[in-house]
Amino acid sequence: MSIALIFPGQGSQYIGMAKALAKTEPIAAETLEAADETLGFKLSRLMAEGPESDLTVTENAQPAILTHSVAVLRVMQERLSKITCSAGHSLGEFSAHVAAGTLSFPDALKIVRLRGELMHAAGTQTPGTMAAVLGLSDKDINDVCTRVRSGVCVPANFNSRGQVVISGDISGVNEAIELAREAGAKRILELKVSGAFHSPLMLSAAKGLSDGLESTDMKNPEFPVVSNVTAQLVDSAMEARELLVEQVTSPVRWKDSISTMLDAGVTNFVELGPGRVLCGLNRKNAKGIPCRAVGEPNDVETFDA
Repeated sequence: MSIALIFPGQGSQYIGMAKALAKTEPIAAETLEAADETLGFKLSRLMAEGPESDLTVTENAQPAILTHSVAVLRVMQERLSKITCSAGHSLGEFSAHVAAGTLSFPDALKIVRLRGELMHAAGTQTPGTMAAVLGLSDKDINDVCTRVRSGVCVPANFNSRGQVVISGDISGVNEAIELAREAGAKRILELKVSGAFHSPLMLSAAKGLSDGLESTDMKNPEFPVVSNVTAQLVDSAMEARELLVEQVTSPVRWKDSISTMLDAGVTNFVELGPGRVLCGLNRKNAKGIPCRAVGEPNDVETFDA
């Protein structure tokens, strides 16, 4: 058996996340306490009690999801063996690097908190939005974005066959939505986000993140981490640092990332953290390959490696 660890990104947060896990698993409770101490405020209380309006704010959601993922990782550490590689969707790539030892948990917490603040500020400075387009090919989406004339719109997440998220300023995305409908999109979902993530509108956030990562200690990963930007295996700290910055303005090539892991010999996927979005995407991305989502006590109890 060859396992790949995969980690969810922003949008997977929910009120009560990691609360039950912390009650049943001491190491999970310790992880939440460490997050509170590192950040200087009660993130664990926000995760457990909300309010949702505060939890979903980008600079809170990102460290909350990272903390939940690392708590589950630590709970599962002795049950997981033969880890071939790891990957994470957008924010989740930082969780993947914690799993691989590239980043320490405290350093990752500080940097994703900064990342969230920078992305929120960029979205305030240059308002933008995102939309999920279902039923069009990657080529169709690229064509739609190329035809936009009223503003900026680019592909942001290549999640699976027939599911691509677009991102840009409001006028550009609105035009792209109409063009996508004309091109035969089956469904379009406008996303509730605070900015045009993974687009050129995040350039100021990328610059700030670069400064933050420059002063953050990073080690060569203990096992490869697949980059969102290139969908290729990364095994050096220097390359990881550069790609984590580039990721902010680049599309998440998730479908291709899963293909890279399959090519590396992965036979099982384990999603660690809140929700099970990535296992859902694997129904198309890795059809027939086992994927287990672990985020709650029952998931841990029933896990069979």
